[in-house]
Amino acid sequence: MSDEFRAGFVSFVGRPNVGKSTLTNALVGEKIAITSPKPQTTRRAIRGVVHREDGQLIIVDTPGIHRPRTLLGERLNALVEATLGDVDVIGFCVPANEKLGPGDRFINERLNDFPRAKKVAILTKVDRASSTEIIEQLTLLGTLREWDAVVPISSVTSEQLDVLSDVLLGLMPPSPPLYEAETTTDESEDDRIAELIREAALEGVRDELPHSLAATVDDREEREDGLLELYASLYVERDSQKGIIIGKGGSRLREVGERARHGIEALLGRRVYLSLRVKVLKEWQRDPKALGKLGF
Repeated sequence: MSDEFRAGFVSFVGRPNVGKSTLTNALVGEKIAITSPKPQTTRRAIRGVVHREDGQLIIVDTPGIHRPRTLLGERLNALVEATLGDVDVIGFCVPANEKLGPGDRFINERLNDFPRAKKVAILTKVDRASSTEIIEQLTLLGTLREWDAVVPISSVTSEQLDVLSDVLLGLMPPSPPLYEAETTTDESEDDRIAELIREAALEGVRDELPHSLAATVDDREEREDGLLELYASLYVERDSQKGIIIGKGGSRLREVGERARHGIEALLGRRVYLSLRVKVLKEWQRDPKALGKLGF
């Protein structure tokens, strides 16, 4: 192998809904991280692997940096800190179509806590902005710090994704491959299924509910006709939330199950029967034992 092969870790940071998970999926070329307009959709450090002839990019998709209000929030922040302390490059994501705000400046200041990592500014969602807005944002980004690179991109139209991939790989250390050629994530199948269920449940729910939602895969059974039976649970914190998820006569839960099943069948490439139950785990975001049960 030549010395030119490079491999390393990059993590994208930014306030909620700037397109971090969408960017991860676009670079990897398949759905690794769930996406939703709701804040704090990502709850684990999910690794996606980008394979190229000249190297490997391992993208660690983390929860957004935020001011925590619960034990879950504190644990998510600790996870982000641990991740950012280990990566080779941090990509700071800012949308082209929104003004730089206090949240962006807060995160930019926090980047000083991770001196080892190289810093790249990524201007996302350029497909939604005018050329004037893009130039203004690039100028503002330039005033925040001395970046190792600044790249405007669109994950939706794939604009400049190849450029970003080149830039990130160029900042990685020379290294042999860190993952097998066929590996695109180190997430377990059950974890990916649980995330697809949570993504389906997040669609259209009220603002206070997303933080209270968690999903687990409890059991799986192979049927003789080739159908995979999956038994899964959605957890909420209060009885009133259970009613919201289930909906009138179970209508909303059926929609969630149908959406999730389509995503799971696409992931597994096979037919699936999904049995979904909604359970109340009181104030689980603040309860260490409950957080442990749910894998946090």
